[in-house]
Amino acid sequence: MPSDDVLALLDEQGRVIEWGRLAEELVGLSAEDAVGRETITPVQDLAAADEDRRAEFPDFTSVLVKPILRGVSVVWQILAAGEALPGRDAATLRSLFASFPSGVHVLDGQLRTVRTSSLQVGQCGVPDGHVLGRHFAEVFEPETCTEEADIARGVLQDGRPVVNRVVRGVRAPGRAGRRTLSVSYFRLEGGDGDVPGLVASVADATEREKARARLALLDTVRTQVGQGLNLGAVCRELVAAVVPAFASTVAVELIDGIVRGEEAPLVPVHQNVSLRRAASAGPGSAFAGPPVGPLPTGTPFSQVLADLRPRLLAGNDDSVWQEADPIRGDIIRRSGANSLIVAPLCLRDRALGVVTFYRGGQRDPFEEDDLAVASAVCTHTSLCIDNVTRYMREWITAWTVQRQLLPQEPAAQDTLEVSHLHQPTSEGGGAWFDEIALPGSRTLLVVGEVAGEGITTAITVGLLRTAVQTLADMDLQPDELLARLNDTATRLAAGYAPSDLPGHEPLTASCTAAVYDPVERTCTVARAGAPAPLTRLPDGTSVHISGPAGPPLAGAGEAPFPADTVDLPEGSTLAMGTAAASRMLRPSGPLLPLLDSVEARPLKELSDRLESELRSGQDASNGEPLMLLARTKAQPDDRLLTRALPSDPEAAPIAREATRHQLDLWGVDEETAFTTELVVSELVGNAVRYGAPPLRLRLVLGQMLTCEVSDAANSAPHVQHARTVDETGRGLFILATLANRWGARYNAQGKTVWAELPAGTWETSAASSHANVSDGTSRRVAD
Repeated sequence: MPSDDVLALLDEQGRVIEWGRLAEELVGLSAEDAVGRETITPVQDLAAADEDRRAEFPDFTSVLVKPILRGVSVVWQILAAGEALPGRDAATLRSLFASFPSGVHVLDGQLRTVRTSSLQVGQCGVPDGHVLGRHFAEVFEPETCTEEADIARGVLQDGRPVVNRVVRGVRAPGRAGRRTLSVSYFRLEGGDGDVPGLVASVADATEREKARARLALLDTVRTQVGQGLNLGAVCRELVAAVVPAFASTVAVELIDGIVRGEEAPLVPVHQNVSLRRAASAGPGSAFAGPPVGPLPTGTPFSQVLADLRPRLLAGNDDSVWQEADPIRGDIIRRSGANSLIVAPLCLRDRALGVVTFYRGGQRDPFEEDDLAVASAVCTHTSLCIDNVTRYMREWITAWTVQRQLLPQEPAAQDTLEVSHLHQPTSEGGGAWFDEIALPGSRTLLVVGEVAGEGITTAITVGLLRTAVQTLADMDLQPDELLARLNDTATRLAAGYAPSDLPGHEPLTASCTAAVYDPVERTCTVARAGAPAPLTRLPDGTSVHISGPAGPPLAGAGEAPFPADTVDLPEGSTLAMGTAAASRMLRPSGPLLPLLDSVEARPLKELSDRLESELRSGQDASNGEPLMLLARTKAQPDDRLLTRALPSDPEAAPIAREATRHQLDLWGVDEETAFTTELVVSELVGNAVRYGAPPLRLRLVLGQMLTCEVSDAANSAPHVQHARTVDETGRGLFILATLANRWGARYNAQGKTVWAELPAGTWETSAASSHANVSDGTSRRVAD
């Protein structure tokens, strides 16, 4: 059999003695039919065949006839002069190089062009007739010639093709911009394993890549812009998303009134409106002008805010408007912009501001298609700005309400030094505290928190604080106060929000209430879902008031709120806080060492150190951190009178005499002393008539003068409005008229009716000088 490139062997008479496989493919005649026939016969058969068969025979196929001596005779060997191809393959090659839409370059081992498609010639920046023999990098001009050459050599070496590699072309004179090419490489391999070169397929992917880049930019803007919760954050997110992907320099300018919380103006915007540069990115010297300034008329910026249509401008165009707006004209020159787009930030018929996109340097100028991209970017940003402004208005309202609801001035007694530390969350949480002065120099301390954030939470805090203030006037014990506060919270929860609203969360709140009594030097604490308070005693020991806690306010169930009473010697420190500050309240937490370090110095000196500790351990999921610190002081003995009274009518004169004597010792003015005697007389008379023994009188001098009469009865006093002819029923009415406030509290056995009067003018020196010469009634006396 002949080799693969031998068509046939002929004898001296021209008859076929061997017929090769390639000849079978070219002529379509098998070896059995061809052997023994004259050479001309197969060709004549081909000529007589149908059109389809003749079309398969390549016109350009040439043969080489070579004489070979075989024995004593000569035979003729017919060889293919080149690599002969079947007709269909040859047609494919002709079409590939003649009309294939992508450029096809055949390269030799040195990456020189040996053949190229007809359509590519003249479109690659090289004149016709100068393509063959040139290095491929000179033909389609990649931006990184060395890198492309390395990739092509790698394909020659390992034979692994590279498909659809995106390559940027260089800028060429006479072109609007640089081309983006999609290049594929694959190696050519001969039948004997040699590598004559490779084929590079080059397609113009400029428009495709531009469209892909625009879609990627819009996707980035949608995912990244709008994460922040203030105007500055949204504008900075926009700048970060479009630089350098879409523009080399960007300036976001908002109407100044929007930044200050005003409503966005209707279109067309007033000519003298001021714009505030909210965010920018680009060369450091590009934005040298002031961040806030009026918008000149007759410029593209004012026109954009008038009709809300984006505009594409040439950067090197020294237009008249640049003279009218020298600040923005200077930005164009400083940034080296070759083009810019001015697009409006707007929502419906209201203008929010403008965004200016600049391109400069070696980047291609903006095109008309980029206007749609800029508009889409600004539309999304406008929605985000509108959401932020709505949120900011609500946040400012919630923040203002929360600030106004918290105590503005300390209301604690002189017997308690109080300091608080509050770290509000960015959303405006629901933590609050109260210091409420109670009669008898006692103080009610309250720390509470409503779950949630925003204006609804702030309003709920206000309602609960109002309820606490009202219940404090009733002089309830902490456990009863929380029980009644829970009833109020439950009623609020019932009307908090319809349960079928999506995302609705039920009202829940926690609260700690503590009453410090400086006379008894005790503290009674009750909790509703709050962390246990911590006390540090003067001897350095600590007590965790860890009695059982009741359920959260408005929670499920009817569990009580048990109270726990502990002794607090003078100089003790009580710490209360919300759940976010619970780490500080643990016995092993950082609070106790901080309290030891300040010793007797004011508690406010702890603020800075406590703030850093709170921030380091803050957990936003636990709510808003708030801590209340209170350092106790005892009621001085020289400002206290305790006197046991009989249960008969003689009690009133005895009480008046003891009161008059003590007020003289305190140096109280005559008018206050007269009023106090009358109030004491009415309290004692009411206790003698309606109460039960034993009776006790107590006077406490502090910020207010408190008169207390205790008895063993549980009946509640109430004011009667006596008629003119009635002989009784005027005692408590007189009491309510003379006293600033009055009330009753229930003890373990019996009750105490009290009245507060202004202390008037009194002299400390008088109280001190007479404390030791009195009959003992000015000091703490056992009943």
